Amino acid sequence: MTKEEVIETLKSRQMEEMLELVEDAESGDLQELELVESIGLVYDRQLNEALIRVLEELGVTMIYVKDEEENG
Repeated sequence: MTKEEVIETLKSRQMEEMLELVEDAESGDLQELELVESIGLVYDRQLNEALIRVLEELGVTMIYVKDEEENG
């Protein structure tokens, strides 16, 4: 999925917060993002992987944190 396809998918699903992440990454306002790897950013696995890839391509460093439930 290209960046444009990711953006169009986010728009069509009205995922405004995810669109803001892309916009912030494009403008350089987003440099790091913490997320729980087992949860991701969106429910759709394919879209999640594509969104993370787009953010990384825009220079965002992903910081993966452990889910507290995974720790017991």
